[in-house]
Amino acid sequence: MPTITFGTSGWRAFIAEDFTFANVRVAVQAIAGHLKAGGHVRKGVLVAYDPRFLGPRFAEAAAEVLAANGIPSYLTTRDTPTPVVAFEQIRRGLGGAINFTASHNPPEYGGLKFNPHWGGPATKEITKDIEHRAAALESAGGKGVRRVPLERAEAQGLIHRISPLPGYLKRISSMVDLKAVAKARLKVVVDPLHGAGRGSVEEVLAKAGARVTALHTTSDPLFGGGAPDPSEGHIDELVRAVKASQAHLGTATDGDADRFGIVDSDGTFIPPNLVIALLVHHLHRTRPGWKGAVVRSVVSSHFIDAVARLHGRELVETPVGFKWIGEYMQSHDILIGGEESGGLTVHRHVPEKDGPLACLLMAELRAVEGRPFRKVLQDLYKKTGPFVVGRGNFRISEARKEALIRELAKGAPPSLAGSRVDRHITLDGHKFVLADGSWMAVRFSGTEPVVRLYLEASSAARLERLRAAGAKLIQG
Repeated sequence: MPTITFGTSGWRAFIAEDFTFANVRVAVQAIAGHLKAGGHVRKGVLVAYDPRFLGPRFAEAAAEVLAANGIPSYLTTRDTPTPVVAFEQIRRGLGGAINFTASHNPPEYGGLKFNPHWGGPATKEITKDIEHRAAALESAGGKGVRRVPLERAEAQGLIHRISPLPGYLKRISSMVDLKAVAKARLKVVVDPLHGAGRGSVEEVLAKAGARVTALHTTSDPLFGGGAPDPSEGHIDELVRAVKASQAHLGTATDGDADRFGIVDSDGTFIPPNLVIALLVHHLHRTRPGWKGAVVRSVVSSHFIDAVARLHGRELVETPVGFKWIGEYMQSHDILIGGEESGGLTVHRHVPEKDGPLACLLMAELRAVEGRPFRKVLQDLYKKTGPFVVGRGNFRISEARKEALIRELAKGAPPSLAGSRVDRHITLDGHKFVLADGSWMAVRFSGTEPVVRLYLEASSAARLERLRAAGAKLIQG
């Protein structure tokens, strides 16, 4: 199996096992070949990294390879959030961006993301081309990988050091109603989880006059000993700090600040599905000039659909992976695009997940509403009906996996959990929408014998019936 393979969010592997300097140089040489074939060499490439171990060194190694291929690079002077990378790449009109990050994964992982010239995550066609080029280089023992010493490349003007964060902060500050934040005198706890988002959300809110408490603001390759993941169960310190300080809300971002986490004033975690729905409601009412659809991934909540319908907005469903939302943005306006895994962007912004912007927009929403998120959600549920989501992972044998693939390829079962299957969506895996409005989706992991189950129903009891049906379907 080739060493360098791209998943939904780039190439990830254990540092010093597969994620080595030799393999990084192979990957970057493959990217250089792709850029040459597409005619994007002269525009240059942005090279960035998150706080992980050896991040700056991997970035310099990439710049050396690009320089040897005659491709100028713009190397960030500190660990940089993924949305900042996308913003700066688009602002400069560059041919691509290479970002060394494993996002919310544990610290032992290294990662490489590539953005093509439009600034969003690379599509499957692009990553397949890079994989093929990398595999050819690997089979040749690394012959064909070019490299120029860093000092010589800098002397030749092929490497430029840049600090893109200030320009990005100015941009997102202009997209948020900071006057409302100041008027509300918000009390906010911000937690960048030792990641690249340090100095983003807390700086903008503090300048706006909010009373800010910031946690974990030091750079740490080990992220405090855990995964830099802003999901429920990983941000307990933030929850405790919000409750102890009686803050209006808490915000968190992951290792590369493309994902967000939101905590209500009572310490309740607000899942990304609900955040997206809340922002559909808020942005529709406060941004009348923001035309376009609401875009979500196929496994995200239909609560988002219900709120979109409430406001007469078109709903567009995409496969899993933010690259599909980014690709849609190349030819369409959107109000908001988001995924249940904690990523979103908005109207004519970067075609990439933006954690700091999501956090700031939720602070704005809290300020404008003048009440906790749970109260706003209660009012929305009165108009749309309730939605309860769930998910689970199932480890199965390779034989059972192959059998399940064959079974699902034959079509949908006539009913699940006592309700007729009305729609079988094969956009990404298999999604079954039932007559009662509930649904389940089955997706296969591309890297391990795991089947992912996504569920949504109108009540917890109905969800559990659906979960049992899903488990029976998967396990046989």
